[in-house]
Amino acid sequence: MTLSAAPAHEKLRPATGPVAPVTSAQRGLGVADVNLDPSGFWGTRQAVNAGATLQHCLDWMEHLGWIGNFDRVARGETTVNRPGWQFSDSEIYKLLEAMAWELGRRPDASLAASFDALVDRVGAAQDDDGYLNTAHGHPGLPPRYSDMAMGHELYNTGHLLQAAVARLRTGNDDRLVQIARRAADQVCEEFGADGRDAICGHPEIEVALVEAGRAFGERRYLEQARLFVERRGRGTLPVRPLLSAEYFQDEIPVREASVLRGHAVRALYLSAGAFDVAVETGDDELADAVTDQWRNTVARRTYLTGGMGSRHQDEGFGDDWELPADRAYCETCAGVASVMLAWRLYLATGEARYPDLIERTLFNVVATSPSKDGRSFFYANPLHVREPGASASDGVNNRAEGGVRAPWFDVSCCPTNVARTVASLGAYIASIDDEGIAVLQYAAGEIRAGDFVLRVQTRYPDEGTVRVLIVAAPDDESRIRLRIPGWTDSATLSVNGGEATDVAPGWADLRRMFEPGDEVLLELPLAPRLSWPDARIDAVRGAVAVERGPLVLCLESTDLPSYAPIEDVRLDPDLPLLAHADGARANGVVCAPAESSGPLPFGGVRPIVSDPKPVDVTLVPYHRWAERGPAAMRIFIPVTG
Repeated sequence: MTLSAAPAHEKLRPATGPVAPVTSAQRGLGVADVNLDPSGFWGTRQAVNAGATLQHCLDWMEHLGWIGNFDRVARGETTVNRPGWQFSDSEIYKLLEAMAWELGRRPDASLAASFDALVDRVGAAQDDDGYLNTAHGHPGLPPRYSDMAMGHELYNTGHLLQAAVARLRTGNDDRLVQIARRAADQVCEEFGADGRDAICGHPEIEVALVEAGRAFGERRYLEQARLFVERRGRGTLPVRPLLSAEYFQDEIPVREASVLRGHAVRALYLSAGAFDVAVETGDDELADAVTDQWRNTVARRTYLTGGMGSRHQDEGFGDDWELPADRAYCETCAGVASVMLAWRLYLATGEARYPDLIERTLFNVVATSPSKDGRSFFYANPLHVREPGASASDGVNNRAEGGVRAPWFDVSCCPTNVARTVASLGAYIASIDDEGIAVLQYAAGEIRAGDFVLRVQTRYPDEGTVRVLIVAAPDDESRIRLRIPGWTDSATLSVNGGEATDVAPGWADLRRMFEPGDEVLLELPLAPRLSWPDARIDAVRGAVAVERGPLVLCLESTDLPSYAPIEDVRLDPDLPLLAHADGARANGVVCAPAESSGPLPFGGVRPIVSDPKPVDVTLVPYHRWAERGPAAMRIFIPVTG
C-alpha cells in the first residue's frame, strides 16, 4: 500500500462523518447527507435509537450514579464507594457522541436541551489543567495515572474526544469541543515526547487523538497518537493473573504483528488508531502491517456473522480456527470496532471487501444486539445456545452471555456503542471521490453527495431489488458505483429499463452523463444458500449454516415441534432450500441417538441413530433471535449422514 504524507493542518476540515482522512481518495459523507426512510431496515432502527435508546441510556446512568460522579467531583467532595467501574465515564461520553450525531442528523429541541445539560455537568468536573476523570485524581480516589494497565483514564479521554469530534463535525464549535481540547492538551503535556513514557491498557486514545487532530486542525494530537502506537508492544504494562501482555497487545510492536490477538475490542481500536496514524503520516510499513493483520484475522479468526472474539475468559481472540459456536463471545462492541477498522481500510484503498465485512457485521452483530424497542441488548453474541436463557431481570445484569437481551449491564459498554453507531450510520452508506459516488450499503432513503442526489428505493434485505433514482447529477460525465456483495454470483444491473446485464462481486461502475429521472436497477437474488465451515474449524465440523442475502439465519427451538429437541435435529444438505418470508425452510430429521455403551458419554461402540423422524426446519434471521422469548438457538446445524 502506498500512502502519501498528509499536509500540515491549517484549517478545520469540512463537516463530515466520524472519519475524515486528509489524503484518502474516498471520502465519507456527513450524517445529514443521508436521510434514511423510517420504514426501512436501518431507518426504523435509527428512529428507535433516537426515540428510545438515547433516553434509556441516560436514565440508567443517572439512576446508577455514573453521571452523579461528575457532580461529586465538581463539588470537591471526597469520594467513598464510587458508583460504576473506572471506565464508566466513557459511557457518558459515548452517549454524548450518539446525541451529537443524532442532533446533526435531525434537530430536536428536547434532545439538544438534554445534551447541553449533560455537557455542563461533565465540564464542571474538569480540572484547571484540563484533566477530566471521576475515578482518579480527586479526594478519596487513586492518584492520576497510577494504574495505566486497568485505570482506563486515557480510554475515557479518547471517548470524550470522539464525542467532541461528532459535535464539531455536525457544525458546532461549542463547550464540549472546548472541554475536549483542554483534555487532549493535558494528555499531550503529560505523555508527550518529553513526558511520561507510558500507554493505556485499553487502546482508544490513539484513534481519538488522530480524529481530533483532523477535526480541530491540531497536528500535535496526531504526533501524540503516533507516540502511543509506537510505544505499544514493549511489555511496559504490568501483567496480572489471567491477563497476559498479549491481552493488552503489548507483547509485540504493532508493525511486527501478523494477526489481531488478545482482547478483541482493544485490538480493533488499536488497529484503527494505528492505521489512522499510518494514513496521516504516509507510513506504508505500518499501513501494510495493519492490513495484513485484518486479512489474516478475517480469514482465520472471524465468525460467519462477522463477530470477533471466541474466548469469554479475556473477551479475546482465540488461536487460528478456534471458532466454537456455543462458546463464541463476539462482543457487540467488537462488532462496532470491526466496522470502525474496516471503514478506515476502505477509505484508504477503495476495495469492496471492506464494506462487504461492514455489511455482514452490521446486519448480524450490530443489528442483533438491541431489542425491537431499543431498551435491551445482547452483550455477547454466541452462534449456539443450548438452553433457553432465563428472562433478564429489570436490574443490572453482570453480563449478557447471549441467552436474552438485558436492559443494562455492570459493564455497559455495548448499549452506548450501539447508540453512537446507529446514530452515525448514514456516514457509512456511501462515499465520494473525484470520479463520482459509490453506494456501499443498501438502505431506503436519500443520499446527497456533491452534485448528486440519489433516491434509493428498496426493502433490502427482505427483498433484493434496489432501485436508484437520480434526482440530481453533475453537468458532465461522472460515475455511479454500486457494490456487488461477495455473497452473490448472479446479480444483474440495468439502466432506464434497458437490458439487464450480469455483474460480478466487487464494483459495478456506470459512467455517463446522468440526468434527473434516470433509474438504475440492481437485482440481488436472495435465494437461501448453504455455508460450509472450513474443515480446520473443529467445533463445527459436520455442520452447515444457511444464509440469505447478507443475513445469517438460525434455528430456534421456538420453531420446532415438541418431539424435536434442537440438539437432535439434522439438516439434509442434498435437498433444496426454500425461501420463507425473510428466512428459509429446509428438510431435516430428528435423530434419537442410542445411549453410550460406557460409563461416560463415550464408549467402544459407535452409537446408532434410531427411529429418525422427518421435521421441517424453519430458519429465521439471526438478528431476530430471542425476540419471541427465551429459546435455544443454533446457526451451524449438523447434517445427515
